[in-house]
Amino acid sequence: MAARHRIDERAPVYVISVAAELSGMHPQTLRQYDRIGLVTPRRTRGRGRRYSVVDVARLREIQRLSQEEGINLAGIKRILELQDEVRALNGQLDGVRETLDSLSPAQRRVFSADRDGQISALRRGERPQRRGGGALVLWDPQRRR
Repeated sequence: MAARHRIDERAPVYVISVAAELSGMHPQTLRQYDRIGLVTPRRTRGRGRRYSVVDVARLREIQRLSQEEGINLAGIKRILELQDEVRALNGQLDGVRETLDSLSPAQRRVFSADRDGQISALRRGERPQRRGGGALVLWDPQRRR
């Protein structure tokens, strides 16, 4: 039985000419996108750009938004920033769900979050700790009934 290999889609493996070919763009376009922050490839010690599979997919999305949707580069940059933010928030939400799933029913009643976004489960009657200057009660399912 062959061993399964997992490919790291974030590994910086493509030089600029290969990334340009895979994305259907000119290498100079990739350099411009790097300068304005649409795509940020990793750098080698010699400062050469290395692109990942994720970077190439992002380049293709930029091209699609530009050519098919007619969106300018400033609009594309904002769209990509918002998509990245949504992905990060979904990751945080998944973490909260995992925490919730690991808690006993008595611990599931109230959650608090500090200014840094750290979420803590609280027991009934327990007050949030004032880490970082304050806390906010996010959810208490008992109050909904």
